[in-house]
Amino acid sequence: MEETTEARTKLDDLQERRATILRHGGDDKVDAQHEKNKKTARERIDLLLDKDSFVEYGAFVKTRSTYYGLDKMDLPTDGVVTGVGTINGRRVAVYAQDFTILGGSLGEAHALKIVKMQDFALQARIPCIAMLDSGGARIQEGIDSLDGYGRIFFRNSRSSGTIPQISLILGPTAGGAVYSPAITDFIIMTRKTSTMYITGPAVVKDVLSEEVTHEQLGGGLVHNQRSGVAHFLAADDEEAIATARDLLSYMPQNFTEAPPFETTSDPADREDPDLRNLIPSDANKPYDVKDIIARITDGGEFMEVHRLFAPNIVVGFARIGGRSVGIIANQAKFMAGVLDINASDKASRFIRFCDCFNIPLLTLVDVPGYMPGTAQEHGGIIRHGAKLLYVYSEATVPKVTLILRKAYGGAYLGMCSKYLGADMVLAYPSAEIAVMGASGAAEVIFAREIKNAEDPQAARAKRIQEYKDQFSNPYRAAERGSVDDIIDPKDTRRKLAQAFAALATKHEIYPEKRHGNIPL
Repeated sequence: MEETTEARTKLDDLQERRATILRHGGDDKVDAQHEKNKKTARERIDLLLDKDSFVEYGAFVKTRSTYYGLDKMDLPTDGVVTGVGTINGRRVAVYAQDFTILGGSLGEAHALKIVKMQDFALQARIPCIAMLDSGGARIQEGIDSLDGYGRIFFRNSRSSGTIPQISLILGPTAGGAVYSPAITDFIIMTRKTSTMYITGPAVVKDVLSEEVTHEQLGGGLVHNQRSGVAHFLAADDEEAIATARDLLSYMPQNFTEAPPFETTSDPADREDPDLRNLIPSDANKPYDVKDIIARITDGGEFMEVHRLFAPNIVVGFARIGGRSVGIIANQAKFMAGVLDINASDKASRFIRFCDCFNIPLLTLVDVPGYMPGTAQEHGGIIRHGAKLLYVYSEATVPKVTLILRKAYGGAYLGMCSKYLGADMVLAYPSAEIAVMGASGAAEVIFAREIKNAEDPQAARAKRIQEYKDQFSNPYRAAERGSVDDIIDPKDTRRKLAQAFAALATKHEIYPEKRHGNIPL
């Protein structure tokens, strides 16, 4: 059938309109974005998704607002690119704010495009990935802009625990815009090109007379290291996007599925005699728990989460025998691995994520206790520390605990002990499971005897050794059934692989209720 002139004209018009959309906010705005070492929205989507997999929705959407001349502005896509594609063959929903179009500001139509992707992701039960680069609310649209944020927050909350949600902060994010990523599961920020804050430096100066730069107030390093708001810090857009792709490989598409299984050439029964020597015999001497993690995971790979925040506890994803696991480990290298407010929050949030998405938990224990002092007590260490007890007790995924060295007092319980719900508790011969350390225990139990002894120092040393022999080992706990097996460290990988394989079909139903009341 011969193409008519009218049909050709309409097709030419369509192609011209698409070409305009693909030019973003214009060559000058795209150049400005590149000069800041930032990619455009479409370049970011191309990096994130498998080649030629992106299907765009809402490309022709524009604002319907007429205030302050918005109806006379050319705002293609209304400043946000939305659609569906695949990552390693697995489908995801994605939206990327376009800073070249009115600073990526969020108005009514912009928000509704995001909402459509959130609804699509939830209904299709696929992950939702946000790439944020925005000046914030579109002030010209007033309440419509604010309501748009409300719609987004509502869906973030409703989707939580049903589908994975990942936010990449690749530019400015201010005011109400920061709360959507804060509700999502993981936040990835870039050095020097991304910021998050409620109020900017100008307001801080006006209200508090405090001089602070954008970077100092809410830069990527600040939120990774000090506030704990962000989970990953990347050098640039490329690294941030690669991090998101890697992160998704450890998790399922939704809460009804198991994490993807990856075949490994690393034998599950591999022995490692060097593990016998990694933990110092002196209980007060530090070591790096990540050295142990590297020796027990498939290929030594470990994707650490919150690497710069609360380093006294280590959390992250790995695989053992091809199965995804979430690892929580006390880090003796920092503050002797003690549990404090930040460590409790960090571990609790990670554990809850893993439990949401059927990712088994491996807990490596070497903990002397909870951090003492007025700063911690007044800061609410009781409330924050209780979160750890709550989330381990609440979690129904397979839970395997390995006690490496110290496991004292309430912190021993808090690190997924048998009676906090661990399915399998293993221990090294070096494990010390007790109410407290031998030195402190001797000072309490034998205080009067030591004080009145002819040689107090000798009497103290004698009682300390006596307590060590009696309690500072894993055998008393094993006798009581609190430890299921004491293992040779060289067999760690095999024992863990066996435990997770045995628990692969675990099915635990939580008591019927609306939801628990976690000590937030």
